[in-house]
Amino acid sequence: MTNLVKTSIAAIAVALATSLSAYAADEHNVSTGVTTAGVPLGLHGVDAVALTTLNAVAEGDAAHTVVDDGVAYYFASAESARRFKSAPDQYKPQYGGFCAFAVALGKKFDGDPHYADIVDGKLYLFVNAEIFEKYKRDKKNILKKAEATWPSIQHTAVKDL
Repeated sequence: MTNLVKTSIAAIAVALATSLSAYAADEHNVSTGVTTAGVPLGLHGVDAVALTTLNAVAEGDAAHTVVDDGVAYYFASAESARRFKSAPDQYKPQYGGFCAFAVALGKKFDGDPHYADIVDGKLYLFVNAEIFEKYKRDKKNILKKAEATWPSIQHTAVKDL
């Protein structure tokens, strides 16, 4: 393989990773940069299956990575990764992992797995303890408003909100 071909392949790989990062950043709350899977990390590297089923924050491991919709998710075990891969929508956080309270206000703020709630089997994240407490005082209305607002901001970049 010539150097020109190698350089072209490398440039295409970087462009693809960059475009996936840009896409994922609009739709999902992800880390900056990319993982070894070539896409950004979602859910702060926390195991989505443990969070959704046990309401427990378990650090994931890159050895157990599943890529879904341009986002890498890490899992604490191969079994968690398998469960996620078989039904990702059952475990992924709502609103791309952005704070549900912020989404209700038409914003996209970081969703922190340490401030999470599971309602009707769905995982919702919140930016911090203060916002999480505010949410708990009016869960039903906050989630109703977030559900109504999300379609209008889902495809909008964070910087544009």
